[in-house]
Amino acid sequence: MSHTIIRAGLVGVTGYTGMELARLLAMHPAMKLTVATSRTEAGRRLDALYPFLKGLPGGDIILIEPDPDAIAAACDVAFLAVPHTAAAQTAYELLQRNIKVVDLSADFRLKKANTYETWYKAAHPHPELLEQAVYGLPELYAEHIAKARLVANPGCYPTSAILGLTAALSDGRIDSAGIIIDSASGTSGAGRGAKVSSLYCEVADSFKAYGVASHRHTPEIEQELSRLAGTDVLVSFTPHLVPMSRGIVSTIYANLNSSLSQDDIQRIYEETWAESPWIRVLPKGQLPETRNVRGTMFCDLAVVVDQRTHRLIIVSAIDNICRGASGQAIANANLMFGLPVETGLTLCAALP
Repeated sequence: MSHTIIRAGLVGVTGYTGMELARLLAMHPAMKLTVATSRTEAGRRLDALYPFLKGLPGGDIILIEPDPDAIAAACDVAFLAVPHTAAAQTAYELLQRNIKVVDLSADFRLKKANTYETWYKAAHPHPELLEQAVYGLPELYAEHIAKARLVANPGCYPTSAILGLTAALSDGRIDSAGIIIDSASGTSGAGRGAKVSSLYCEVADSFKAYGVASHRHTPEIEQELSRLAGTDVLVSFTPHLVPMSRGIVSTIYANLNSSLSQDDIQRIYEETWAESPWIRVLPKGQLPETRNVRGTMFCDLAVVVDQRTHRLIIVSAIDNICRGASGQAIANANLMFGLPVETGLTLCAALP
């Protein structure tokens, strides 16, 4: 790999994932934002839209309409931060122009078009691309991502759940049936669009479940856990909305296959993730908090054996916008261009 700067395009810059991509690319030593699109803000400078970018790389870009030829002429890799179905069409057009694509929508996460249609209530625009799309979880698929032209960036909830369950499922320590995943996310997970349900007075000082038994991330979680377990896995997944800006905590319950001590499961998790730069298995007795992963790529994990109920309880914390979306997208692009996965992503949480 040469030291030539990789030119990055950002399709859809006005949402939270687009905002975070612009922030992270401004600090990346080998990747530069060279083109960004917005239907509503075309013609404006990016730092007029996001004043935090004033004086930083990418801030002087003039936003353009999403034209495939203009995007392809200005970049080597395109990040798609636009809604599902629109992303698939854009991906198709850019792949035709030999541009590598990291898609942050759900269009290429599910391997079966009929599953996509069932959960997203839309026919897949380009089902022929599903086979070549690689699921972009670097800890599990780095070798495949490195050879990919099209990467499906995982959802935020699935990232927290899959990373939390990987060690226990792979080691055969838990029953693949009956897994329960309770996740709580900050309001940025609902997107940046103006919605009554996201208004401050609707969210503050309250806590609620939503999408019970129907959230679209469910089949994505089940698909990847089934790969890990080597058998079909069904889960009960319930997301919740927390009155904070960003962060996810997933609390996961699974029945143990056999007797297991706390020291044993601690060792299994620590050994599984010993070489992973972003998975931090916390010492026995400590539990993850969103503030310790805010704005970073870290996934903090804690495992507790409940001997009384014969269950394993896993607690996983990530930042939904960085690790759960934009930072992970850049990690995937790093791998696609032969860079170390952590390039530009050695980030520390901002406290308090």
